[in-house]
Amino acid sequence: MKNRLAYLCSSKSWGGLEMNHLRNAVWMSKRGHSVIVIGLSGSLYQIQAEEMGLSFIEIKPYRKYYDRKGAKELKTLLKSESVTHLIIRSNYDMCITASVKRSLNDHLHTSYFMEMQIGVKKTGLLHTLRYRQIDLWSCPLNWLSNQVKEMTRFKNELIVIPSGLDLSNFEVLPNRSDSRTKLELKNDETLLGLIGRFDPQKGQLLLLEAMTKCRNNNFSVVFLGEPTMDEGVEYANSMNRFIKDHGLEKRVSIRGFRKDISTFYSAVDWIVMATKAETFGMVTIEAFACGTPVLGSNAGGTPELLENEYGGRLFESMNSTDLARKIDNIVSNMNFPDSEKLKTIAKKFDHNLVCLTVEKALHLN
Repeated sequence: MKNRLAYLCSSKSWGGLEMNHLRNAVWMSKRGHSVIVIGLSGSLYQIQAEEMGLSFIEIKPYRKYYDRKGAKELKTLLKSESVTHLIIRSNYDMCITASVKRSLNDHLHTSYFMEMQIGVKKTGLLHTLRYRQIDLWSCPLNWLSNQVKEMTRFKNELIVIPSGLDLSNFEVLPNRSDSRTKLELKNDETLLGLIGRFDPQKGQLLLLEAMTKCRNNNFSVVFLGEPTMDEGVEYANSMNRFIKDHGLEKRVSIRGFRKDISTFYSAVDWIVMATKAETFGMVTIEAFACGTPVLGSNAGGTPELLENEYGGRLFESMNSTDLARKIDNIVSNMNFPDSEKLKTIAKKFDHNLVCLTVEKALHLN
């Protein structure tokens, strides 16, 4: 029977998880696999999937746990579409996936591509029974694989497959001077950049606090981002108040999101990852693809991605004083990692290599 892959996501949001799910669906489709995308009608996931040219099938919203009607409808859909592989990324979709797998058994291969870390131990009977219905659990980094081993009783195939990056988008990079001109930034200063929606989890205020604690002020900061739609406006206002109250107007710039992100990465000397514990920082590997080092919090997946500071520097998570110390060291010594070595790190995440690993893990060849 010909393989047919279904990428299920019941999310109404549009973030890193949904982006990675659709990117992989596109890549696998381009590699000749039969692919469909399943999600909620009118969701951002649907809009983006259709813009990417993917075949989208609408489903009704379902409860996270024990929705028998939703599971029955999904089972009927998968059978009618001759789906052989069901792929999910959100743990919200795990229970319904387990229910369908339990019914279809060997006629369906189920895969969970982990995006979020496990918060608490999940070794109870209900979690264990649910996990038994997942044939493949894929983690983007080793530290997450260790979490699965330590915090669950998952016994099926556990594998590490990193999130992929289409490096063809970074083959021709703008030079620093042109990038700064395009972003209306000064050419004669050390520049730190932070990219992400304006949100406490992204740490813009932490970086601003660190600026006030630095002994060396010979640097500026640029934020690339916007408040989340209908949310986050107060946090953006807090950022602006902090900048004004501490006289940082001449040293802090704010720019809106843009599609040519390589311009931003090429414009700055360092990218700052100020999140508390980034699960897998796509920003980090995008920065590496542009030859830009990363100053990130020493938690989550960032230490592993930085390969023991081979790709940048680490600071104590959520500690603005330690972040200030690391910035002082960077600005004072101007000892940046070699950009070509950073680009070499990025090659490990080439989407073609990732897709080859996925094909082997799903037994598609």
